Amino acid sequence: QVHIVESGGGLVQPGGSLRLSCAASGTIFSIYAMGWYRQAPGNQRELVAVITSGGNTRYGESVKGRFTISRDNAKNTAYLQMNSLKPEDTAVYYCHTRVIHILGDPIYDYWGQGTQVTVSS
Repeated sequence: QVHIVESGGGLVQPGGSLRLSCAASGTIFSIYAMGWYRQAPGNQRELVAVITSGGNTRYGESVKGRFTISRDNAKNTAYLQMNSLKPEDTAVYYCHTRVIHILGDPIYDYWGQGTQVTVSS
């Protein structure tokens, strides 16, 4: 089993910045990928950013150039630096991890509980 802890959400003014953290703990041999998705009321969950264990990244079109994802493999932790925030970035942000528990096992998907990000003046 894997436990996901997200932190760093909150209220920020337009143009401001926030940094989200996602820490995974438990029975982990390796983490194939860690990422962030978000969901605003009435909308489907959408990709924000994802990073693989090798450092390859992918971003949603609406956040390119403003958000940066990084990870500390030794700490099983991913970070999302969000700059130039806009009201349309307001959503619940969910951490997603793809975990291998034991060498040779398949990859399992885990989600965090979500953290609220509100961009408003």
